[in-house]
Amino acid sequence: MSEITNPDLSGVAETLLLPLYIRAMETQRPDALIKDDKAVALIKQMNPDSSWITKMRVDEEDKVGLVLRNREFDRYVRDFLVHNPEAVVVHIGCGLDSRFERVDNGKVEWYDLDLPEVIELRRKFISDEGERYHFLACSAFDGAWPDAVSIHRQRPFLFLAEGVFMYFEEAQIKSLVLMLRNHFPGAELVFDAFSPFLVRMNNLRISRTKIGARYHWGLKRGKDLESWGNDIRLLDEWFPFDRPEPRLAQVRWMRYIPLLAKVMGIFRYRLGKTTG
Repeated sequence: MSEITNPDLSGVAETLLLPLYIRAMETQRPDALIKDDKAVALIKQMNPDSSWITKMRVDEEDKVGLVLRNREFDRYVRDFLVHNPEAVVVHIGCGLDSRFERVDNGKVEWYDLDLPEVIELRRKFISDEGERYHFLACSAFDGAWPDAVSIHRQRPFLFLAEGVFMYFEEAQIKSLVLMLRNHFPGAELVFDAFSPFLVRMNNLRISRTKIGARYHWGLKRGKDLESWGNDIRLLDEWFPFDRPEPRLAQVRWMRYIPLLAKVMGIFRYRLGKTTG
């Protein structure tokens, strides 16, 4: 592998470096909540003095929150594959995550979708495509990519978007959700979202520090998305404070304040009705 000292990324795509770094650091902890050996191997190829690392001053609670989010997304996929072992999974905004390797059951058909420059990094430093593992090098809002995966139309579909939707406008997200519903009726969609309050707080911080990417969309309640279509149904939602987590002990008090208890969540939906 080559050394990555200054990845040629810009804008939102730069945000893929933070979760990669945190996953690698978490994996090396004795009390690790996740294991991502790919992330460790990739970070070891990077120059630890790279300027992007010095900017990653994230609170410990935020790091734990990101790790818990990653773990829960893996759980959602594994649960889906238990009931649908030959499903098709499309990981929207996959970044440098190695989720396919962590959850592969030997039958799933997997598509990692991200911007061309990110997919190029995946090819160079992580892995290339395989028999059941494919790349979609395009924007999630490109209306052409669903045709590429429609060859599996008769199989169950699961769409994932981890750490993606908050960076785009509501109109863009709604258009994407409706596109998925129309192309893949009965599919499930799992994504995470921040509350409008947290979106505002993040953008105020960025205005002061000039570090990070601005958020553009927040979700007040999981049920709100159902208003986008009569056949969009919330199936499940998860919040970090739903269950005790020792490493969040210092901020456990947040669960008792309505404005803060659900500032970040993961939401699972069914899009449309299954046909046939």
